[in-house]
Amino acid sequence: MNKLSRDDIIDPADYTARRKELRQVVRGIKESRRIDVGPFVSFYFENRDTMWHQIHEMLYIEKGGEEQIADELEAYNPLVPGGRDLRCTMMIEIDDEDRRNTTLRKLGWIDEKIVLRVGDHAISGEPLQETERNTPDGKTSSVHFLIFRFDDAAATAFKDAGIRASLDIEHENYGHGAMIAGASRHSLAADLA
Repeated sequence: MNKLSRDDIIDPADYTARRKELRQVVRGIKESRRIDVGPFVSFYFENRDTMWHQIHEMLYIEKGGEEQIADELEAYNPLVPGGRDLRCTMMIEIDDEDRRNTTLRKLGWIDEKIVLRVGDHAISGEPLQETERNTPDGKTSSVHFLIFRFDDAAATAFKDAGIRASLDIEHENYGHGAMIAGASRHSLAADLA
C-alpha cells in the first residue's frame, strides 16, 4: 500500500465543494470496516481512503493551510496498511462520562489484549502509538491505534472466507469477541496484498 504524499492532497476549495459527496463515499467504506466487539468497544480498520479523507477533514476543520499538511500526513500515514497488515483505531465508546471514567479505570492495557484469529493463526494486536495510553494506576485511554502483522500463511487464510476469523478482546474485565465475515472480511482482505 502506498502511503499518502503531498501530491495526494487536493485543493481545500475543491474538497469543500465536493465534501458532501466525499463524506458519503467514505461513510460507505467505513461501514464495512467497523467491527463491534462486546457492548462498547469498536474497531475502525483504516485504509488509504479513510486516511485520505481524515487528512482532508482535518485541513477543512482547522484551516491550517500548507503548513498543516505535513503534520497531518505524519499523523495519519502510520494508519495506512502496508500490504501484510491491518491497522485500526480502537474506540471505547461510552457516552455517560462518569460510567466511562469508571470503566476506563478497569481496562488498563486493554490494547495489549487484542487478538485477531483466523483458522489456526493468532495475530496479536500491537499498539501503534508514540504516546503511552495507559496510566500507572491502570486507567486506559478511550482511543487506541493497533496493527496486526500477518505472515503469508495467515494472510492467505484470511482471504479464504471459508476459514473462520474473529477479533477477540482477552482482558480480564472485558472478554468479548466478534466474527469477521461478509463485507467486512472482504474489505479487510483487500489490505493484505
